[in-house]
Amino acid sequence: MLSISGQYLARYRGLPPDGGVTLPVTGAQRRFILVRALDPTGRPDLVPMFFAFPRGTVDPVRLAAAAERLAALHPVLRGRPGVVRGTPVLHVERPDVPVVRVPRAPGEEAGTALRRALSAWAPDGPPLRLFLIDDDGTVCGDGDGDGGAAPGAGAGPGGGAEGGPDGPAAEREVLAVVLDHAVCDGTSLARIVEELGAAYAEGPGAGAPAPADVDAGLAAYREAVLLQLDAEDRAASPESLAYWGDRLRAVRDRSPAPRPGAPAAGARPSGSAHALLPSPAGGVPFPELLDACRAAARALYGPGHVVPLGYPWGGRPSGAERVLGCFLNTVVFPAATGSAPSGAGVTADAWWDDLDRADVPFDAVVHAAREAGSGWSGRLDGLLTVDDGRQRPPLRLAGIEGREVHVDGRPVRGPFAVSVTQGPELRLRMVWDRAVLDDRTALDAFDALAGALGTTTEAASATGRPLT
Repeated sequence: MLSISGQYLARYRGLPPDGGVTLPVTGAQRRFILVRALDPTGRPDLVPMFFAFPRGTVDPVRLAAAAERLAALHPVLRGRPGVVRGTPVLHVERPDVPVVRVPRAPGEEAGTALRRALSAWAPDGPPLRLFLIDDDGTVCGDGDGDGGAAPGAGAGPGGGAEGGPDGPAAEREVLAVVLDHAVCDGTSLARIVEELGAAYAEGPGAGAPAPADVDAGLAAYREAVLLQLDAEDRAASPESLAYWGDRLRAVRDRSPAPRPGAPAAGARPSGSAHALLPSPAGGVPFPELLDACRAAARALYGPGHVVPLGYPWGGRPSGAERVLGCFLNTVVFPAATGSAPSGAGVTADAWWDDLDRADVPFDAVVHAAREAGSGWSGRLDGLLTVDDGRQRPPLRLAGIEGREVHVDGRPVRGPFAVSVTQGPELRLRMVWDRAVLDDRTALDAFDALAGALGTTTEAASATGRPLT
């Protein structure tokens, strides 16, 4: 019997020609496209990166030319996710990367205007879009704004200098680089930032890439996706599916139903908290971070449950070129919130076993869990992402390094999500859906998360503090 990925590829190959370039999608892309298709609003999952520059740094015409050269070389950046006869696909179009100067209504804060621009994202447009706005201190102020980093956090070599990215708010502008998650994963982001800066340095007169380079990029991407689907097909062996069925048999949805009237009118749809914590030289091992999320789940959902948490894992398939795209699988971690023996050591032992089967696509894992008797719907009650800030280059435009900042208060797909950035310090961040979780309960969960990592948000207040 064919695996889910094998069945998908057979359906894709049976689609009639449509006169254009239509590519298959990976298991990770399949999940994002189907989630969006089932969303009544058609809202895609977005991955935004926000960078603060001295005002006047960004030339929109030059930036658009650079971004379109990037999209020409990487077919996924000009791909439009879609569904044909029930089969998720990627339609490759011509390069088109809009650079939008975000207007502000009278009295509207810059952070609010950016959230409004992202919420108006048309799902049938290009997957990479750029937004530019003058800051008023509500995006990258002194740490008191909505999602500004902690004081001095993430500053470049000129951090804090007058007129630099950390200078007065009236002298800053913020560039948002935003992608549809169906076309990128965390591995792609660093390369997008690096290549966008390099293309910008070439200037608008650099011209379009050679047709041979464009064709080579398309062929490499197609081959990488086919190799990924083959790897997914082989990973979904009867033994691996039986493993996941047994591993997730006790998992149940624990996220509460949306609260009537929440969030309050005019309130942001999500809340957030952050802290900078001490970090050992080699960073915090992933199982410790995963185990800390178990403490947050217990605070949110109570003891005695097995909660489905997810985290991205994987990479490009063996033999594939280093292409941009969405290849990372979402692995499910059954977070037990009861009194059974637990801790980072126990979590690590189980986690290593999970990694041996981490290539099994998410949809196949959900099916295996249901076949084994789990009542799990397939929705995740929490998500953990980990990034190594030491491996991510800054966005540099015309020799000026932007400082990455945050814009909180955007919609969250799921009850809560934890993001961790490894570096000289551990940057810990949690966001939650205010329609599902009240702020007090979420902040208690954040305290439990930090406490499980050996500190408290109060102890971290010298370098970071909770935000709502």
